[in-house]
Amino acid sequence: MIDHVKAGEALRVLQILGITGKEGEIVSVAMNVPSSKIGKKDVVKVANRFLKSEETDKLALVAPQATVNLIKNYKVSEKRKVELPPVFRGLLKCPNPTCVSNMPHEPIISTIDVIDKDTPLLRCRFCQRLITSNDTVLV
Repeated sequence: MIDHVKAGEALRVLQILGITGKEGEIVSVAMNVPSSKIGKKDVVKVANRFLKSEETDKLALVAPQATVNLIKNYKVSEKRKVELPPVFRGLLKCPNPTCVSNMPHEPIISTIDVIDKDTPLLRCRFCQRLITSNDTVLV
Protein backbone atom coordinates (compact mmCIF):
# COMPACT_ATOMS: atom_id res chain seq x y z
CA MET A 1 0.00 0.00 0.00
CA ILE A 2 1.26 3.48 -0.87
CA ASP A 3 0.00 6.00 1.65
CA HIS A 4 0.32 9.80 2.03
CA VAL A 5 0.31 10.48 -1.71
CA LYS A 6 -0.49 14.12 -2.46
CA ALA A 7 -4.20 14.47 -3.30
CA GLY A 8 -4.83 14.01 -7.01
CA GLU A 9 -1.57 12.17 -7.75
CA ALA A 10 -2.74 8.54 -7.40
CA LEU A 11 -3.17 8.07 -11.15
CA ARG A 12 0.37 9.35 -11.78
CA VAL A 13 1.61 6.86 -9.17
CA LEU A 14 -0.06 4.06 -11.13
CA GLN A 15 1.48 5.38 -14.35
CA ILE A 16 4.97 5.46 -12.83
CA LEU A 17 4.55 1.89 -11.62
CA GLY A 18 3.34 0.83 -15.07
CA ILE A 19 0.00 -0.34 -13.71
CA THR A 20 -2.81 -0.05 -16.24
CA GLY A 21 -5.27 -2.53 -14.74
CA LYS A 22 -4.72 -4.98 -17.59
CA GLU A 23 -2.04 -6.91 -15.68
CA GLY A 24 -4.62 -8.74 -13.56
CA GLU A 25 -3.40 -7.33 -10.22
CA ILE A 26 -6.01 -6.21 -7.70
CA VAL A 27 -5.64 -2.42 -7.44
CA SER A 28 -7.49 -0.11 -5.05
CA VAL A 29 -7.30 3.66 -5.32
CA ALA A 30 -8.71 6.17 -2.84
CA MET A 31 -8.47 9.84 -3.78
CA ASN A 32 -8.96 12.99 -1.70
CA VAL A 33 -9.19 11.07 1.57
CA PRO A 34 -9.02 13.25 4.72
CA SER A 35 -5.58 13.19 6.36
CA SER A 36 -4.51 14.71 9.67
CA LYS A 37 -0.92 15.03 8.37
CA ILE A 38 -1.41 16.60 4.93
CA GLY A 39 -5.07 17.68 4.77
CA LYS A 40 -6.12 15.47 1.86
CA LYS A 41 -4.29 12.46 0.45
CA ASP A 42 -4.52 9.64 -2.04
CA VAL A 43 -3.90 5.98 -1.21
CA VAL A 44 -2.93 3.26 -3.70
CA LYS A 45 -3.04 -0.42 -2.82
CA VAL A 46 -1.69 -3.12 -5.12
CA ALA A 47 -2.23 -6.68 -3.92
CA ASN A 48 0.68 -9.13 -3.90
CA ARG A 49 3.28 -6.68 -5.14
CA PHE A 50 6.37 -5.48 -3.30
CA LEU A 51 7.96 -2.38 -4.82
CA LYS A 52 11.59 -2.52 -5.91
CA SER A 53 13.93 0.30 -4.85
CA GLU A 54 13.98 1.82 -8.36
CA GLU A 55 10.17 1.96 -8.28
CA THR A 56 10.12 3.76 -4.94
CA ASP A 57 12.83 6.12 -6.25
CA LYS A 58 10.58 7.07 -9.17
CA LEU A 59 7.59 7.38 -6.85
CA ALA A 60 9.38 10.10 -4.92
CA LEU A 61 9.11 12.33 -8.01
CA VAL A 62 5.33 12.66 -7.65
CA ALA A 63 4.82 11.57 -4.05
CA PRO A 64 7.80 12.77 -1.98
CA GLN A 65 5.87 12.41 1.31
CA ALA A 66 4.59 8.91 0.54
CA THR A 67 5.00 5.88 2.73
CA VAL A 68 5.13 2.37 1.29
CA ASN A 69 3.54 -0.13 3.66
CA LEU A 70 3.99 -3.89 3.27
CA ILE A 71 0.90 -5.65 4.57
CA LYS A 72 0.97 -9.31 5.60
CA ASN A 73 -1.94 -11.11 7.26
CA TYR A 74 -3.92 -7.86 7.30
CA LYS A 75 -1.26 -6.04 9.37
CA VAL A 76 1.45 -3.56 8.41
CA SER A 77 4.69 -5.56 8.63
CA GLU A 78 7.04 -2.92 7.20
CA LYS A 79 6.94 0.84 6.51
CA ARG A 80 9.30 2.68 4.17
CA LYS A 81 9.42 6.40 3.40
CA VAL A 82 10.10 7.11 -0.24
CA GLU A 83 12.97 9.46 -0.99
CA LEU A 84 14.69 10.74 -4.06
CA PRO A 85 18.05 9.16 -4.78
CA PRO A 86 20.94 11.53 -5.55
CA VAL A 87 21.04 10.23 -9.15
CA PHE A 88 18.70 8.44 -11.57
CA ARG A 89 20.69 6.18 -13.94
CA GLY A 90 18.75 4.55 -16.75
CA LEU A 91 15.37 5.11 -15.06
CA LEU A 92 14.42 8.50 -16.50
CA LYS A 93 14.84 9.93 -19.96
CA CYS A 94 15.94 13.51 -20.56
CA PRO A 95 12.98 15.45 -22.02
CA ASN A 96 15.36 17.31 -24.36
CA PRO A 97 14.99 15.48 -27.71
CA THR A 98 18.42 16.71 -28.88
CA CYS A 99 20.26 15.51 -25.75
CA VAL A 100 23.04 13.06 -26.54
CA SER A 101 21.49 10.59 -24.08
CA ASN A 102 18.46 10.32 -26.41
CA MET A 103 20.45 9.53 -29.55
CA PRO A 104 19.89 5.88 -30.52
CA HIS A 105 23.41 5.45 -31.89
CA GLU A 106 25.07 6.67 -28.67
CA PRO A 107 25.86 4.00 -26.04
CA ILE A 108 25.02 6.37 -23.17
CA ILE A 109 22.88 5.61 -20.14
CA SER A 110 20.71 8.55 -19.14
CA THR A 111 21.97 10.15 -15.94
CA ILE A 112 19.73 12.62 -14.16
CA ASP A 113 21.04 14.33 -11.02
CA VAL A 114 18.73 15.48 -8.22
CA ILE A 115 19.43 19.16 -7.56
CA ASP A 116 16.68 19.88 -5.03
CA LYS A 117 14.81 17.08 -3.23
CA ASP A 118 12.07 19.34 -1.88
CA THR A 119 10.83 20.74 -5.20
CA PRO A 120 11.90 18.17 -6.76
CA LEU A 121 14.28 19.65 -9.32
CA LEU A 122 16.52 17.52 -11.52
CA ARG A 123 19.26 18.15 -14.10
CA CYS A 124 20.42 16.06 -17.03
CA ARG A 125 24.12 15.39 -16.61
CA PHE A 126 24.73 15.57 -20.37
CA CYS A 127 22.81 18.61 -21.63
CA GLN A 128 22.37 20.36 -18.26
CA ARG A 129 18.63 20.81 -18.83
CA LEU A 130 16.65 21.48 -15.66
CA ILE A 131 13.78 19.04 -15.20
CA THR A 132 10.76 19.24 -12.88
CA SER A 133 8.68 16.26 -11.81
CA ASN A 134 6.06 17.28 -14.41
CA ASP A 135 8.69 17.00 -17.18
CA THR A 136 9.94 13.53 -16.26
CA VAL A 137 9.84 10.81 -18.88
CA LEU A 138 10.25 7.20 -17.80
CA VAL A 139 12.63 4.95 -19.70
